Amino acid sequence: MDTNKKLVAEKAVEEIKDGMTVGLGSGSTVYWMLQALGERVKDGLEIVGIPTSQKTEKLAKELGIPLADFSSVDGIDLAIDGADEVDPHLNLLKGGGGSLVREKIVDILAKRLIIIVDETKVVDYLGTFSLPVEVVPFGWETTSKRIAEYGCLPRRREQNGEVFISDNGNYILDCDFESIEKPAELHENLKMLVGVVETGLFINMADVVMVGHAGMVDVLTKA
Repeated sequence: MDTNKKLVAEKAVEEIKDGMTVGLGSGSTVYWMLQALGERVKDGLEIVGIPTSQKTEKLAKELGIPLADFSSVDGIDLAIDGADEVDPHLNLLKGGGGSLVREKIVDILAKRLIIIVDETKVVDYLGTFSLPVEVVPFGWETTSKRIAEYGCLPRRREQNGEVFISDNGNYILDCDFESIEKPAELHENLKMLVGVVETGLFINMADVVMVGHAGMVDVLTKA
């Protein structure tokens, strides 16, 4: 699996050109993308990156990738990110690492969004993977009950026996739906709930999905 992740990550980095502002996503496949990008920067590629998580920021700095923030750039030319699930319409389920809000801010601002995954992430319907929903800590119990009315079992995420806190200081509720056949509708309904910051449903955002499998890369585009 790591071989396929590395392969698809290196393919995506070929799309990065001199002078670009690049959104740097999060996740295990993006790890390999950052490694490849770091090598290109060492070879003279001039770009600046906007990281989507503290973990990505730390790794990018270690690899010598120049970073910026929104106060110093006009926009994002290209974002490269991972996903937990990709459906046939290129809708995404993301947030397994807990960085969904920052990822969505960067990805939606990018002129072009490339998603990199291995073949295990391509599904017929979203929802086998629990849907992460970021919520404010105040009143989270009530927010969780209201989310559950949409047919899921929400669980507050924990890590190493303690409550998981997002980079934004919020909680993550991992919501088991089994399948999500109308992701756009569900996203809109959940976003209307007071206390919900963002959902891990990324609807109609990906321009290209690169899938690594069997030593090859398939490139999926919007129909």
